[in-house]
Amino acid sequence: MCRATRATSLGLKFTTKRGDGRSLMDHIRRQLESELDRTMDRIRYSTGNILLEEWSSAVGANGSLTDGGDVICQNADREMSFATRSLLVDRARKLGQALQRLRDGDYGRCEECDEVIAPARLRAMPEVTTCVRCQDMLERAQVFEPVMAGGDHDEIDDEEPAS
Repeated sequence: MCRATRATSLGLKFTTKRGDGRSLMDHIRRQLESELDRTMDRIRYSTGNILLEEWSSAVGANGSLTDGGDVICQNADREMSFATRSLLVDRARKLGQALQRLRDGDYGRCEECDEVIAPARLRAMPEVTTCVRCQDMLERAQVFEPVMAGGDHDEIDDEEPAS
């Protein structure tokens, strides 16, 4: 069977057999769906662990209330579980959005500069929406943003000086 090498708008090259019906976009879609499924499984697993921790933290192993140190450790573990779950939920949302961009034909383009995102970056993090250059600029801008967010500068101007 004849093999053809094609280049896509993402700059990826792949070889297909003519007539086999596979395309790069199908491969990317399957990869995104697989990542989304794994992430959803991890969310379900972490939710189960949180519920188990809630139940076990209410009563100690011997049926008595747990001591203060145990409660502190359990609270810290629970907070870590919630933080991890929050990150997983955010990733699942981004993977869903990446699938939608793929359906719309926008997957693999930077949402800031509209340039092609490097294929290696997409393989490592298929949910990304920005190229490395734009992501770097966005992160640098965020470093300076909290400095100004410390207080409401209008409140300072509105106060009358003490006489």
